[in-house]
Amino acid sequence: MATHNALLIIDPQQDFCSPEGALFVPGAVEDIHRLVEFIERKGTTIEQIFVTIDSHPVNDISHPNFWRDAEGNLPPPFTSISLADVQAGRWIPQFEPERVEWYLAQLEQQGQFPHVIWPEHCLMHSQGASIDNTLLQALRRWSRSTGKQYQTVVKGTCPFTEHFGIFQAQIPLPDYPETQLNTALINALMQYDRIYLAGEARSHCVATSLKQAMDFAPALAQKMIVLTDCMSDVTGLGHLAAPIYAEAQAKGIPLIVSSDA
Repeated sequence: MATHNALLIIDPQQDFCSPEGALFVPGAVEDIHRLVEFIERKGTTIEQIFVTIDSHPVNDISHPNFWRDAEGNLPPPFTSISLADVQAGRWIPQFEPERVEWYLAQLEQQGQFPHVIWPEHCLMHSQGASIDNTLLQALRRWSRSTGKQYQTVVKGTCPFTEHFGIFQAQIPLPDYPETQLNTALINALMQYDRIYLAGEARSHCVATSLKQAMDFAPALAQKMIVLTDCMSDVTGLGHLAAPIYAEAQAKGIPLIVSSDA
């Protein structure tokens, strides 16, 4: 019986993958080259390619303009903001402060990631939000040779919650359906026997997506094969995801280099 393969690429966008990008992930250029080689080598044995797209408004809870200090200054990128900071007035949300305090409380209770301010990145419909051009050319060649369309999945459009994982926002919000569990994506991926996982960044969006699969769709997680040389960490933050990959290994999810696939 033939094995049905899919490739799931997390956020392979200019802002992450280009050295000129707003939130460049060191190593991403080489990751993309290896991923392109993988696509070219596997060719028609990949039956479907899914590409997720991070897409944010300017006034996003993780962007500087959402916040001010007591003197009206914006937080520098990579500032960590806690619930205690907000309650003490060190950082003041400019939009819906009660919702923001609730969000930070939920995030800290979750205990996976602190709330970090990123450079404005992957702004909706911006050049930085577009698929890396080297990968895009490979996707176009794959589509022409197979007669199939690669599928894109947008996440991150809600301004009041981070959306690292592709299946659900970090803290789902009842009044924003796009932050809830994406059962349609889970069902689409479940049609395949093997799902190769790649993308950026290993420390955040890839790791959280893998964790969500293990938590919300264990049968789907067991189909995944992590291509470890087609993803890289945000500098200095790889330790945040270490427990997730350790859990995946303990559950028998393969972590391999793309040349061994």
